[in-house]
Amino acid sequence: MFETVFRTADAARADRIGRGREPAGRSPVPGEPGGGRDRPGTGGRALRLGTGPDAVTVLATATSPAGARRTPRRVRRPDPGALYLSLVLRGHVEVACGGRVFRYGPAQWSAHDASRPATVRAAGGPGPFEAVGVVVPKRLLSVPADRLGRAIGPPLPGRDGVGGLLAGTLAAILADPGAYRASDGPRLATVLADLASALLAHAVDADEEEHGEHGEDDGEGGGASPEVRRRTLLLRAHAFIDRHLQDPELTPAAVAAAHHISVSYLHRLFSAEGRTVAAWIRLRRLEGARLALADPALRAVPVHRIAAMWGFTHHSAFSRAFRDAFGLPPSDYRHRALGSPA
Repeated sequence: MFETVFRTADAARADRIGRGREPAGRSPVPGEPGGGRDRPGTGGRALRLGTGPDAVTVLATATSPAGARRTPRRVRRPDPGALYLSLVLRGHVEVACGGRVFRYGPAQWSAHDASRPATVRAAGGPGPFEAVGVVVPKRLLSVPADRLGRAIGPPLPGRDGVGGLLAGTLAAILADPGAYRASDGPRLATVLADLASALLAHAVDADEEEHGEHGEDDGEGGGASPEVRRRTLLLRAHAFIDRHLQDPELTPAAVAAAHHISVSYLHRLFSAEGRTVAAWIRLRRLEGARLALADPALRAVPVHRIAAMWGFTHHSAFSRAFRDAFGLPPSDYRHRALGSPA
């Protein structure tokens, strides 16, 4: 995993223009500054996941109100062959492409073909404009090429559903890139490509339903392939479990019902990972309890209360499961983690 950090905010104006062009020239989405005489300050990060033509790039940008354009000359040399998905975190952005103008606000995704000329103008309001994005090679997207255009341009939801899941995944990667090994890069690239495909497939389906059209699929609905939908559903199940770990009513049946699938199908999804749904819920709860026991701010909270906080209603069962998972009883683990005598 390779990370690039770029800033133009505190460079002199003459130097700032050159530095502003350099990251754009190296980016998978070529662009160059446009607009007024003074170049606004820009900062950002780029994480490259994987290597070669299948690499996926994660981007985070903070900028003063600015304009940029992707000219025909730049998209020809070279043609990036990628799709750029961007999520507005703060401010608004306007994209003009193909004779159409699209506007996006906070928690809205945009999808644009990196090989087509475009003009982008960002406005941050009282603060800087902020966004995160992902550049995915088109070859990794499972949405058929002849249907992909239906998802490009209009705003896509980013608060919940697959859009929210993609946003959360990007946030987790950007929050602590050092937590991942180089070997994790291709795996993370696959996860992001799958989520991007699912988000685009939802948009394609919605557009076709609105216009009374139906593209070819495998009988299960959706523009994405069955394998991508399976992996996306599994990711959504994981996210649901993590959000409800402290609910004692969290069960495989509750997870299945929340995703409108049968319990048996949910078990099949998890069996591909070599685990059961109940075992995964228990492991995630134990991990939450372990972190709580090691938190100095919770030193005064009794062990049985922490167990209950994480969905364990029987203290003895919690103690046995904790010892099996981490090699120590909960009380001993807390003493060791907090540096206090047993």
